[in-house]
Order: sequence, then structure tokens, then C-alpha cells
Amino acid sequence: MGGMRAAVFEEPGPASVLRIVERDMPPAGADEVRVRIVLSAVNPTDTGTRAGRGVPDGVSPPRVPNQDGAGVVDAIGEGVTGLEPGDRVWVWDAGYGRENGTAQEYVVLPRRQVVRMNDDVPFEVGAALGIPALTAHRCLTLASDGPPRLGPDALAGRTVLVAGGAGAVGNAAIQLAKWAGATVLSTVSSKEKADLAAAAGADAVLNYREEDVAARVRELTGGAGAHVVVEVNTDNLRTDLSAVASGGNIAIYVAGEVAIPSFKAMLKNASLDFVLTYTTTTEEKDNAVDAVGEAVNAGVFRVGEEAGLPILRYPFERIADAHEAVEQHAVGKVVIEVTGP
Repeated sequence: MGGMRAAVFEEPGPASVLRIVERDMPPAGADEVRVRIVLSAVNPTDTGTRAGRGVPDGVSPPRVPNQDGAGVVDAIGEGVTGLEPGDRVWVWDAGYGRENGTAQEYVVLPRRQVVRMNDDVPFEVGAALGIPALTAHRCLTLASDGPPRLGPDALAGRTVLVAGGAGAVGNAAIQLAKWAGATVLSTVSSKEKADLAAAAGADAVLNYREEDVAARVRELTGGAGAHVVVEVNTDNLRTDLSAVASGGNIAIYVAGEVAIPSFKAMLKNASLDFVLTYTTTTEEKDNAVDAVGEAVNAGVFRVGEEAGLPILRYPFERIADAHEAVEQHAVGKVVIEVTGP
């Protein structure tokens, strides 16, 4: 079958445990697709798994890291429909419950985890989807009276508050909420990040170091508050409960200890929802993948500085540096150039 390069860690540890090794090319079995990875993305969940404190999925090292990536279909197994060799694709949850993530030249995945994208969609967009976009979709659709799947006008008339609009999930939440017709407010900590959140499409950007976020949200919503809050920091809960609308939802997608001012929450009949994209239901995941795929092919999901998500590129040999950049909270999307386009 020939050989290929893969990045592997034999045991958990700092980024320096990553090694690039030669491996045999894996065959595509029934209902499987072999993808040549052009760009592999690095998310905090990937560095967490490599460090040994990630989401427990029952798989121990040696492992190839990274959940997300984009590339080209190389081979299809028996029974695979809707994909042909040469198709441009993005993949999701590649390394969850499996030993093989996207930090390798070829990866074999179940058909369901390989999504075709239009030929004019840049690989950088495909690599940026996965964890951040699917997380954002779940956060935006968990309200009991909300749409189960985003699409044009699905959030019309609703206001969404996105905390940390310059982060990958924040950027995806802004873009997807705007596509779905919401009014989007976002919080950031600096002028540079404010520019990024605005570039992503936020209608108003609030610097939480300089403004009273809850007061500004109430002012911008005519006193009503935000229907959905997409939250990156559990320390913001008190502010969120002041900013959320009656009956609204606060979606928390990061780990942390939460002290809940329950009377404040009761007064609003507010819901706190906790989101981990790996463990959503099959229906929730399918809705997210379908909606994100539709947004991407419609050209409304963009990346790069001009879309609020700078792309930070690393050659494959420097995968350890890429992991360290994410651990040091680099602003933007860290991608590794695994093979040429």
C-alpha cells in the first residue's frame, strides 16, 4: 500500500511528546472513506487529549492527535455513496473514540464523518469547522422553543450574546447566528479582538473590561435581554443572568466550577445548558453537520483576518509548535499543513 507520515504520541505529556513516524497506508473498509489530509486543525480539546487531561473516550496512546481537518477523498470503501475520489471534504471528531486523528497524511473514517464541500471552499474553512462550528450550532439550537437546526431565518427576531467573539467557537457562533437571522452581540477583552468580532459580523461588540456588559445588552435589546448566551467562561454567569432574557438559555461549552446565583436565575426562569459536541445525540450531531455544511456551501462561513479568524499556519514538522501555540491562547485558527493542496 505504500507508506505515509503520521504524528504520534506514545504517552501523554507536553507538546514535545509528538513524533512524526512512517506508517503503512490504511485501507478503506466497508462504509469507510480514506481522506488525504491537506490541513489538520488544532483545538484546545486536542492539546488536552495529548496532555492526558482530555475528554475520556476509552482510547489510550499511542494516538494520532487532532479531531478536525480538511482534504481530498483518496479512496472509498464498499457501500459508500455520495463521495468520489477527488472530492474536497471536511471531517469531524476524527480522533474521538479512535486512535487516528487528522495529524497524518491519510486517515480512514466512517462515511458519516466525512462531509463534501463545494470545490470553491478553501481548505482553511473546512479545517476550521469540526469542533468549533458543531459546538456553536448546538449552543444556538438548544432552547426548547428554538429551531433544532439552523438555516436562513431560523433565529429571526432573536438576540444572541456571544462571549469571547474572537475565539474559534465565538467566531463560528457569530457567523452561524447571523446566517440564521439573529441580532448578534459579542463581548471581547481588547480593541484587537473587537475588530475580529466585528469582522465576523457581530452587530455590536462590547469590551467587558471597559463596559457594563449586562447594562449594555439590556440597552441594546430595549430592556428584553439576549435570548441565547453562548458562554466561554463560567465566571461570567452572574453577568449572563443579568443579560439573558426571561426564559432564555445560557449555553456553557467550557469546563469550570459553577456557583449559581439561583434566585437570579429563577427570576428569569432561565436555563443553564452544558454543551460538549462529542456526546450530543445522533440527531443533534446530524442537524449540526447538515446546517454547517449548508452554510459553508452557501459561502457564508468564512475564515481569515477579514472574517475575524486569522489563520496561523505551521508545517507538519512543527506540529509541536502548533500545539504549543494553542496552549498559549494564540488568537486565530492554528492549522498544520500536512500535505500539499
